[in-house]
Amino acid sequence: MSRSISVRNEMVKSGVSFGTALAIAISWTTNQSILWAIIHGIFSWFYVIYYALVY
Repeated sequence: MSRSISVRNEMVKSGVSFGTALAIAISWTTNQSILWAIIHGIFSWFYVIYYALVY
């Protein structure tokens, strides 16, 4: 039981980190602004989904 919880926690951490990095990369490519990249990094997957739907 402990092993499955540990694996699940690592997957969630990886997903959050990847989503944040992806949001920052998309934001920087689109806006060339550090402030917007930070803001979009905070919203991470929400911004990635928004970008995919709008563009």
